[in-house]
Amino acid sequence: MDKKNPSYTDAFNELQEIVREMENSNITVDILSEKIKRCNYLIGICKDKLTKTEAEIAKIVDEENA
Repeated sequence: MDKKNPSYTDAFNELQEIVREMENSNITVDILSEKIKRCNYLIGICKDKLTKTEAEIAKIVDEENA
């Protein structure tokens, strides 16, 4: 997995893993802060990929209906 440019699936899976870690262990404030920053980054990647996919699908549907 590419940590700087993960796929949607990798980003989503990492988000799930971070949530499990936060639910199942005592995390220090410093580590929690880093995990939250990473989550924010991963959420941005997921939103971007979903937005781009939605636009691509809309374009395909529009082309087929034209």
